Amino acid sequence: MALPQLPVSRNVMLGALAAAGLLLATSLFTVDETQTALRFQLGEIVEANYPPGLHWKWPLINNILKFDRRLQTLDTDPERFLTAEKKNVIVDSFAMWRIEDVRLFYTTVEGDPAAANIRLDQIVKDSLRSEFSKRTIQEVVSGDREQIMETLSRLLREQATQLGIAAVDVRIKRIDLPADVSNSVFSRMKAERGRVAKDFRSRGAETAERIRADADRQSTVILAEAYRDAERQRGEGDAQATAIYAEAYGKDRDFYRFNRSLNAYRQSFNSSDDVLVLEPDSQFFQYFNQSQSQAQ
Repeated sequence: MALPQLPVSRNVMLGALAAAGLLLATSLFTVDETQTALRFQLGEIVEANYPPGLHWKWPLINNILKFDRRLQTLDTDPERFLTAEKKNVIVDSFAMWRIEDVRLFYTTVEGDPAAANIRLDQIVKDSLRSEFSKRTIQEVVSGDREQIMETLSRLLREQATQLGIAAVDVRIKRIDLPADVSNSVFSRMKAERGRVAKDFRSRGAETAERIRADADRQSTVILAEAYRDAERQRGEGDAQATAIYAEAYGKDRDFYRFNRSLNAYRQSFNSSDDVLVLEPDSQFFQYFNQSQSQAQ
């Protein structure tokens, strides 16, 4: 039994639909959010910097070239540079960049990231050589690293724009010294730290001497004032005692003389070993003489 034949018009319709589908498929292309693209027409760039999404092109006439627009890393090899003292340092650095103008990127480095890295590596090394030649080892190692990286980033941004590249940052990972330079640098740094420590110690000793001198001065002043006050109070006490003695003496002078003589006798003959060599009619024994004459 023979199969029925399809009408010719239906075959033509199916063929037309297939051709239209193929034409539509070859006329559309997508750009991922991590990409950018160039559209060529017979080898000439006619459109650049496509945003992410679905786009149209002429089939067979246009061709599309896509590029990664994410951050790229240039990790340079460590290299020796001369400082202002003509000493070698080994510097290891890296740079971050991305495609900014894909048309210029394609025309300058043929859209090759490896070629772009070679150009950027040369720019970074030339800038490092220039900056390190202006500075000493101590400035490079301890003082000016941030300033060097800022200068490198600025110079790389200025020159990378000519390649259609946006330089994001340049960082120095490590600065090493050759063995012959390390010893001399460490010795110099040690001597510098020793000088600073000695200066701090001398200033501390000076401050300590100043504090001690001030404390001695204050102590002398306090003792002098205390002695002055004590002498004043002692003089006032002696004056009051003298006034009291004078007042008591004025009330009964004979009794006062007698009491004073008794105190003198008590102090003079306080011990059995005390001896006085005086004439019997001496003024010291007047009350003994008076008592003997009264007894007779």
